[in-house]
Formats: sequence, C-alpha cells, structure tokens
Amino acid sequence: MRIERVRLENFKPYRDTDLRLDRGVTVIHGLNGSGKSSLLEACFFALYGSSALDGTLEDVITNGEDECEIELWFSHDGGSYRVERRVRLSGERAQTATCVLETPEGSVEGARDVERYVEGMLRMDSEAFVNCAYVRQGEVNKLIHATPGERQDMIDDLLQLGTLEEYRERVSEARLGVNDVRTDVQGSLREVDSQIDEKEGKGLPATLNDLETELNETESEIERFEGNRDNAERTREEAEEVLDSHEEVRGEIATLEDDIEELRGTISSTEDERDGLKGELAETRERIAELESERDGLLAESELDRAKEDAIEERRGELETELEGCRESIREASLDAQSEKSDAKAAAEAVEELAERAEEAREERATLESGIEEGEAALADRREALSELDGEIEELRDRFDDAPVDVSETDELLSELREQREGLRERETELRASLESAREAVSEGERLREAGKCPECGQPVEESPHVDALEDRRERVSELEETLSELREGREGVEDRIDRAEALAEAEEGIARRKERRGTLEELLKEREDALAEKRERAADLEERAAELKDEADEKHETAAEARERAEEAQERIGELDERRTALEERIGRLESLADVLGKIEDARETVSTLRERRESLAELNDERRERLAEKRDRKAELEDEYDPERIEDARDRKAEAEDYLEKVEPKLAELAEEEARLRDRIGGVKSELEALEELRERRDALEERLEALDSLYGEAEQLQEMYGRLRAELRQRNVDQLERMLNETFELVYQNDAYATLELTGEYELTVYQKDGSPLDPEQLSGGERALFNLSLRCAIYRLLAEGIEGAAPMPPLILDEPTVFLDSGHVSKLVDLVESMRRLGVEQIVVVSHDDELVGAADELVRVSKDPTTNRSTVERGEELLAAGAAE
Repeated sequence: MRIERVRLENFKPYRDTDLRLDRGVTVIHGLNGSGKSSLLEACFFALYGSSALDGTLEDVITNGEDECEIELWFSHDGGSYRVERRVRLSGERAQTATCVLETPEGSVEGARDVERYVEGMLRMDSEAFVNCAYVRQGEVNKLIHATPGERQDMIDDLLQLGTLEEYRERVSEARLGVNDVRTDVQGSLREVDSQIDEKEGKGLPATLNDLETELNETESEIERFEGNRDNAERTREEAEEVLDSHEEVRGEIATLEDDIEELRGTISSTEDERDGLKGELAETRERIAELESERDGLLAESELDRAKEDAIEERRGELETELEGCRESIREASLDAQSEKSDAKAAAEAVEELAERAEEAREERATLESGIEEGEAALADRREALSELDGEIEELRDRFDDAPVDVSETDELLSELREQREGLRERETELRASLESAREAVSEGERLREAGKCPECGQPVEESPHVDALEDRRERVSELEETLSELREGREGVEDRIDRAEALAEAEEGIARRKERRGTLEELLKEREDALAEKRERAADLEERAAELKDEADEKHETAAEARERAEEAQERIGELDERRTALEERIGRLESLADVLGKIEDARETVSTLRERRESLAELNDERRERLAEKRDRKAELEDEYDPERIEDARDRKAEAEDYLEKVEPKLAELAEEEARLRDRIGGVKSELEALEELRERRDALEERLEALDSLYGEAEQLQEMYGRLRAELRQRNVDQLERMLNETFELVYQNDAYATLELTGEYELTVYQKDGSPLDPEQLSGGERALFNLSLRCAIYRLLAEGIEGAAPMPPLILDEPTVFLDSGHVSKLVDLVESMRRLGVEQIVVVSHDDELVGAADELVRVSKDPTTNRSTVERGEELLAAGAAE
C-alpha cells in the first residue's frame, strides 16, 4: 500500500491543504506544535474513522468552523483507491455526514462499511495498524514496556494467529454444544423406550375389537327404535290432516257468516250515501246561482261587453303593459334621484376630505419648521464632536514621536518580534528536551557506576573503555543549562519589546478608529445639512398645497348644492307615477276576480255532473253485492252438510296414541345415542394410542440415527480443536524464530557496538539482550537512547515479518514514524537515520518520518515543511527539491 495524496479542509490546524506523497523516504519537518502529526492523524482517520481518534469527532474540526473534509488517495495491491470523509457539527455534537470509499470494484458507502472494507483489505484493524506500521508520537517504547503476555497478544493479532485461537475456541464451544445435544437425545431416547413399553402392555388391538362389536349391537337397536318412531310420526300426521281438514270447514263456515253480515251492512250504508249525494246536488245548484249573480256585477265594473275568458285576458294584458311602463318610469326616476343624491353626498365628502388634507398640510408644515430648528442645533453639536476627535487623534500621534517605527509600521514590528520570540521558545523547548535527555543519561550512568558497570556500555568498570563518559555527560548538562539561561534572558527582553510594540499598535488602532469615526461624522453632517434643506423646501410646498386644497373644496361645495336640487325634482315625479300605478293595479285586480268567479262557476257545474254519476255508480254496486250475498248463503248450506263429528273423534284418538309412543321412545333413543357416542370415543382413544405407539417407534428410530451422527460429530470436533491448537503453536514458533532473526539483523545494521552480542526472543515473547561476555541484560536496563532505538528496531522487524509473510510477500501500508527522536540524543539520531536507510534498502516502498530534527533531512528523498501562522493559528505545508537543498545547506 502507498499513500499518494491527502487533501484537508478545516481539519485541526489546516484550513485548506493538498499534499502529494511519493515513493521512498518522506520527512515531514517543522517546529514543535506546527501541525506535523496532524497530517498523519488525517491519513489514519481517513482509513479507520473514529476508531483512529484518541478524542471525539468534535476535535477534528477546526475551531470556529462547522465542518471539515478529508480526502485520501492511495494504491494497494495494484489498484487505485480514494476515501472521502466529511464531518459536520450538529448542535454541540459532530457526526459523519459523508463517508465514501471508491475502489476498483465500485463504491463503498457508510462509516462502518468503509472501516470493515479497509480492515479486510489490509488484514488489520486500527489497533493493529499502530502496533505495526504507525509508530505514534510518545509510543516508541510501547512494545518494550509491555508485559510478555501483552506483547504476545499484539504480535499474534498482527500475524493473524489470534484468528486460529478464535477458531479453536469456536470449535470447543461447538463440541460442548454437540455434547449437550447428544445428552439431550440420549435422555429423549430413554423416555421414548419407556413410553413404548407402557403402551404395548395395554393390549390395545383386543380392546379395539371388543369395542367395535359392542358398537355394532348398539347401532342395530337404534335403527329398530327409529323405525317404530317413524311409523308413529306418520300416524300422528295423518290424524292431524283429518282434524285440520274439518277445522278448515268450520273456519270457512264462520267466515261465510261474517261475510254475509258484512255485505248486509255495506248495502245499507251505500243506500245512505246515495241519499247524501242527492242533498249535495241541491246545494251545488244553489251555489251556481250565487256565483252567476256575482259575475254580472264584476262584468259591469270591468267595462267589458261579455264575460268571456279571452276578452278578460286581452284586457288584462293591455292594463299590465301599461302598468309595466308606469313601473319602468318610476324606476328611472328613482335611479335619477339616487344618482343625484349620491353625487351630492360624494361632493360633500370631497369637501370634508379636502379640508382635512389642507389641515394636514398645515400641521406637517408646522412639524417641519420645528424639526428644522432641532436639526440646526444638532448640527452644531456634531461640529463640536468633530473638533474633539481631531484633538484626540493629535494626542495619539504624539506617542510615536520617540518610537522606533511610524504609525503604519507597528504590525510589521510586532510580527518580527513575535517570530523572534517563537523561535526562542522553540529553541528553548528543544534545549529543555536535550537537557532532560542529558540529565537522564547522567542519572542512568550514575546508577550503572554505582552498580560497578560502565555508564556507556554497561560492562564492568575494569573491562570497559568508556568509564570517563559520565564526566562528559555532566559537562554537557552544564553547557545546556547555561545556554538555556541565556535563551530565557533573551526571550524576556524580546517579550518586553513586544509589550511596548503592542502599546504602539493599540495607539495606531485608536488613531484608525477615530479617523473612521471622524469620516462617519463628516458624512452625517453632510446628510443632516442636505436633510434640512429638503425640509425647508418641503415646508414651502406644503403652504402652497394647503391654499390649492381650500379652493378645490369651495368648488365641490357648490356642486353638492346643485345635485340636491335635482334630486328633489326627481322625487316629485316619483309621487305622480305612484298614483297612476295604484289605479292600474286596482283595475287589473277586478279583472282577476271576474276570471276567478267564472272558474268557480265552471267547477260547480262539473261537481253537479260528478255527483249525478256517483249516485248511479253506487246503485250498480249494491246490485252486485246482493248477488254475492245470495251465493254465500248457498255455500254455507253446502259446508254444513259436509261436517262429520264421528270421524273427528277417531282422528283425535289415533293422534293421542302416536304422541304417547313418541314421548316414550325419545328418551330410549337418547340413551342409546349416548352409549354409541361413548363407544365411539373409546374406539377413537384406542386408535389414537395405537397411532401414538407407531409415532413413538418412528421417533425412536430417528433418535437412534441422530445419536449415531452426534457421536461422530463430537469426535470430529475434538480432533479439529486439537488441530487448531497445534497449528497455532507451530506458526507462533516459526514467527518467533523468523522475528528473532530479523530483529538481530536490523539491530546489527544500525547499532555496531562491541558491548552487545545478540538479541533473544523466546516463544513467550520475552526479550533479552546478551552482552559480549554472555551475560543477559533486560532491555529496560539499556540507556534511554539505546532503549528507544531497540524498540524502533523491534517495530521495523515486525513490519518486515508482516511484509515478507510466512509464505510469500504481502502488501503493507507505509512505515510511519511520528517524532521517533523524542528520547534520542544526537548520537542515536544518526543511528535512526541508518535504521531508516536500512528499511529502504530492504525494499519498503514508502517511509514517512515526522520530526523537527534537522539531521533526518539528509535521509529524505522528499521533504515536506510544515509551518504555522502565529496570528491565525493555521498551518501550511511546502514540499519540493528547493526545501531539500535549503536543508542540506543549513
């Protein structure tokens, strides 16, 4: 795997950064705190997401921003990949808004899916990544400080041996599960055998045969009693038919008697109705005479020659036409009156509106004149404030009389002084780190000296050529302390100059603010003067407008008076037309009354005809009723001859005998039915038990077959568990042997020291350093620099083992070293350079080293320099040949 490019937007100190990385050794160089490690954290976060962070998602977003974006391009095993992550603040919490990994096979979306894909592709999770390829700042001694068990877990996980143990544990759990199932099956088999023995001892086939014989006898009895019951029911039905027939005859006789009586009454009431109709005829003829008299009177009043409907309609049409014309004239006159009234009202309202507008113009003019006086007073105040600002600006300018810079040069001076202070602070930080390392070396040397060993190589004092190295270390500590004191004094002097420069910058800012305020005041003065001129012009316009509105109101007053006169004339015309309309409506009403009387006369004549026809119809009905009455009397006589009392009594006796038998047979049939149901239930139970017995025998066969399969599976699982255990032990020992070889090769390449003979790594991952005399030495007894270098050698050996693989090469991520020189003095830094060079010679395609140490620049194929702007606190990167050339010159 090789990282090709990383692009950051609002990630930690980076606002907008795009960096390309090539093959070979890339050194990311810069001062402490400039943001070097953040570049590596961005790559790590792009691959593994939140699991790669020590903090939370909120920490990756630049302060003051709402979201950040990271894009990483890399190649792996011949394919090209790009991963994009976008993190956005939502309230006080951050969440992943976008996470996409583009692969040669397609896109993978979602943080979890992308992380799983990367873990499968690299065959390591985020923890394995930092244990193998990414030596993070402050974790260089992580492996040597770990216990053998912790070290074993780390390396086993990297070499995928933990998977074998996981498989072995899974097989063990499966074997236990199979045993549990096998035990359950054995218990079930014993229970089924017991149930089969119990059922076979009941003699179920013989019992079933006896029950079926008894059921057949009971069914025969039921058939015999049901035949007798059917005969008795037929006898009862025949007797009921005879009784029902005679009962129908009696009913029909009674019905005929009622019908005869009803017909007699109907005939009598119809004759009474005919007498009443005769009286109505006489009354209707009298009404016709009265209506004809009323008709003659109305005809005389209506000025008509004859009382005919067509003549009445013709005259009414003429009058209605004349009435419609009169009404139209009234409507026109009303509209004219209304229009004139509306015009008069509108003119009066216009007079009021014009008067109000004139008054408003006069009031607005008075308000403007008052505002003009206030504005002139405010202008005087503004001019006075402008004069005061000029005085304050002059006072602030006086502060620069004895200053080393002019008014506009304070920012440049401050930037220069702060850069000097930052450089002194960084140098002071480096010296403190070197002093701490030197003091640690002195302390370590004194400890070895007290133990009778050489402080340089750890050999006995009488055999060591380096016994005087402790005094050199003490002198180095004194020199560093003196230099550090001088740096502090220089930094304090620069900080005093910064305080003075900041005071001048504050004065410069005050001048700028007051100049800005003065410009604003001048603009306000001009605006106020223009506004006062506009108000004076507006007041003159308002006075002229008030006079115009008064003249227009006088004209509208005259117009209103003329409209009121015209409205009164129209109202007089409406009164005359109303009188004419009333006379026409009365004449039309008399014609309508005449037509109504004529209609009533016609209706009365039709009523006479109807009443005459009704009397004749009633006479015909009574003749028909008298004929039906004679027929019913004859039918009644015939039915009375057919009625036979003796036959009815015989039918009653036979019905009683049949009902008595039916009453006795039903309980017997119910008893037999219960017996039949009981026998059927018992037969069903016996058959169910026989079926259950057969099912138990089938289940026993299945359980025996399953038990045999489980026995075989249990033995196979036990063999597989033992195989995984053996395979893990064999692979671990092979990895340990190869790792020990690579560790010695790497350590010998970078640390040529006569004091040490070899390094040993046991199967339990215990580390031992053997000196030339054969005596063992715990790695913790090494000096700080040697211990750090030993750990880096161990990490590089692990990387080589994973890269080369047990059975062939495997694609690996870049080897990343973040601030590996923290615990190294200058002598050991050169050894680190040798280590990096050796890894490159061994074929590591890409090595990225982050450091502020200048000595590592010489080992770089590519140099990336990181710097931070102290004012914005934002980091930027530079890369290229010119940086390498500048680094070599320094």
